[in-house]
Amino acid sequence: MNTALKSLKPYPFERLQALYQGITPAQKVISLSVGEPQHAMPDFVQTTISHSINQLAHYPITSGSEALRRCIANWLTTRFHLKGIDAASQVLSCNGSREALFATANALFDRKQGGYVLMPDPLYQIYRGAALLAGGKPYYLRCDAENHFIPNYDVIPRSILEQTQLLYICSPGNPTGAVHTQEQLQSLIEMAQHYGFLIAADECYSEIYFEPQQAPPGLLQAATMMGNEQFEHCLVFNSLSKRSNLPGLRSGLIAGDAKLIEHLRLYRTYQGAAMSPLTQAISIAAWSDETHVQKNRSLYGEKFTKILPMLAEVVEVTQPDASFYLWPKVPSDEEKFTRKLYQQQGVAVLPGRYLSATDGAEAAGAKHVRLALVAELSDCIQAAERIQTFCQQNF
Repeated sequence: MNTALKSLKPYPFERLQALYQGITPAQKVISLSVGEPQHAMPDFVQTTISHSINQLAHYPITSGSEALRRCIANWLTTRFHLKGIDAASQVLSCNGSREALFATANALFDRKQGGYVLMPDPLYQIYRGAALLAGGKPYYLRCDAENHFIPNYDVIPRSILEQTQLLYICSPGNPTGAVHTQEQLQSLIEMAQHYGFLIAADECYSEIYFEPQQAPPGLLQAATMMGNEQFEHCLVFNSLSKRSNLPGLRSGLIAGDAKLIEHLRLYRTYQGAAMSPLTQAISIAAWSDETHVQKNRSLYGEKFTKILPMLAEVVEVTQPDASFYLWPKVPSDEEKFTRKLYQQQGVAVLPGRYLSATDGAEAAGAKHVRLALVAELSDCIQAAERIQTFCQQNF
């Protein structure tokens, strides 16, 4: 086997199930632990399926159909104010952003050269796994409240940057919801150009924000505004999972630097990562419609308006820049907090340490838990009430 597999931690939700082992919750469980959208999928999905089912009789091409890539290019151009993006050479479809983020390290990291893969801490564990299995050395960039949960890129040693091949960023961030500013993104692009590394920007939460004028900027947008219209050193990843409540569809996009896109296309041809023709048809409909996205955004906004004041009475918590996560600081060890909350109140949350690079008391996620406000509003309110009761009874 690939011996690097031995260096992988159990996935966060495996660890959570182990933490809950032997517990019988006192109440019906409300899960806020998994970032799986629970809102209704768009109405047009079933109609599209019925009209497109015959497309399953054909093999798909790796890049995605011309119609799908053109649709994605149009969406990117409009959403991120691009001067243009070439659908043929700068866009690929993918089976959700997760598999594409993982594949990117394996396709684009030069094992012979070696070196570092930079990533935030706490983090989406796919970045770490991708780096290790590609032969890279993870280098963690701590995200604390003191720096608004954005890494302080200025303190990365030059010796590390000179050996860096890939930087993963997540904006809006998982688990904190923090958003990089356009200036921060442009500074990273300048850094990547100077040291010769690639930026892989995970933007899958980009469409969940709270004010129309506060749409999170994207990496390609930042590149365009600084005159880098070919998006050199830049790749972005997005999906329909959060934007359109279609996590089971497994549909996303990769876009950016044409040279990097071509390497990924070749890799993915051999990997067998082509998207189902039926999935492509649904994806075209979803990327072409903004009405359902606006409705989805307003539902999350209502949850934050109702839930945040309730939780603020018992834990340290602030409004995130974007995304559907809350990242409260809790009044005890977060594993003990999570286990007792589940036992006494039937509310499932995720310990922050499970999303961190290390497991010790000084871990970036220590004393935090992640709450995904994906359930229906009534369930989220009930969960908040239970957390209030739990904290009042135990702390």
